[in-house]
Amino acid sequence: MSLSENKSYYPLSQFALGMWRLGDWNLPNQELLTYIKQAIDLGVTTMDHADIYGNYECEEIFARAISLDPSIRHKMQLVTKCGIKLRSDKFPNRQVKYYDYSKKYIINQVETSLKNLKTDYIDALLLHRPSPFFDHAEVAETFSQLKKDGKVKYFGVSNFTLNQFKSLQEHCEEPLITNQIEISPYALEHFENENIDYLTSAGIRPMAWSPLAGGSLLHPETDKGKRVLNAIQEVSTELGNIPFDQVIFAWILAHPSQIIPVIGTGKYERLQSAVESKNVKLSLEQWFKIYVASLGDDVP
Repeated sequence: MSLSENKSYYPLSQFALGMWRLGDWNLPNQELLTYIKQAIDLGVTTMDHADIYGNYECEEIFARAISLDPSIRHKMQLVTKCGIKLRSDKFPNRQVKYYDYSKKYIINQVETSLKNLKTDYIDALLLHRPSPFFDHAEVAETFSQLKKDGKVKYFGVSNFTLNQFKSLQEHCEEPLITNQIEISPYALEHFENENIDYLTSAGIRPMAWSPLAGGSLLHPETDKGKRVLNAIQEVSTELGNIPFDQVIFAWILAHPSQIIPVIGTGKYERLQSAVESKNVKLSLEQWFKIYVASLGDDVP
């Protein structure tokens, strides 16, 4: 059954905890374990990784924490990504950063992530970036083998355009479950290029990386950022002076595509505040007030 035929089903949680900066959190193993358990208690059960995060170290940092209580593995969904080959001290022979979606490399990276995360399976494997050198049939064949071998349950992509997503899907037996893309009131690209429109129609929930726009919203330095912050302030006041971050997350959650924000924080209070935004309801006019502020002009 395709995702569009069963929109009520989805294997990921409403929010995801992003592990990009896990190494910078500097949490001892027991404290990190406690934080992960707190996230799960909040309903944030999807943990978003990538093989390259933290110079290829974040998966192992995460695993050292959850190995203190292996019983929590079945309470979470582990998402990881592959495909980017970084220039790194761990790979001194690489001369440039590039992408590799060969069958051999994808399978090798899955095996590495399984080892790093100390798990028998990955819940969802995403291709990290689209590549100008990409064999759709080979990737689809690789997905099928990983699924058959029980090493990966679901597959998706990250940063793909509409046509790139559809082209890969045409070759795959399994439905792609997500496209992790940049979405925030500051970053409207995927509202304008028909990506989100397609995902909404197909019942495929996008994951939103950098939902707070990396500080460009709460600490703006550009005219655009200042316009959007002013609009957020107005909406916050209208809703009883709720925190600005909750207005932003509520704006994202309001969209009918059921966007999954990836929240990259090691602070429980910030994660809790983000989750509480699901109880904040914006009117359609308030949603467009923020959208129009980002555009810098009225909608056509």
